[in-house]
Amino acid sequence: MLKHRGFPGRLPGTDFQFTLRRANPKGATPLERRERHSDRKPADRRADVAFVAALWENFGDQPFERGNLDAGRLSWLFGREVVPYDDPFDAANYEAMLTLDPRAAAMAFPDATDWG
Repeated sequence: MLKHRGFPGRLPGTDFQFTLRRANPKGATPLERRERHSDRKPADRRADVAFVAALWENFGDQPFERGNLDAGRLSWLFGREVVPYDDPFDAANYEAMLTLDPRAAAMAFPDATDWG
């Protein structure tokens, strides 16, 4: 499992995890699209914004390996702002390649970063 050095481990001051310390010996948790409802807590929304900002800062619009990025946090964005790069895509593989869709991310999270 690739460890993304320099990527924030969590949202400061919270328990919202962004990265894993070590691989799950039973295999990677599959990525699945989770619906974001309008009544989500403000802390959950802040975590999404911070995670998208970190993805943009670290990878931009370039493909990146899933590696040690948290499956739960990725799943809140998967299928919308974060999309599979590989075809066929293995949702339960630490080596799966993903990409951030800057247009979708800018529309969903305009305050995450300067999308210019």
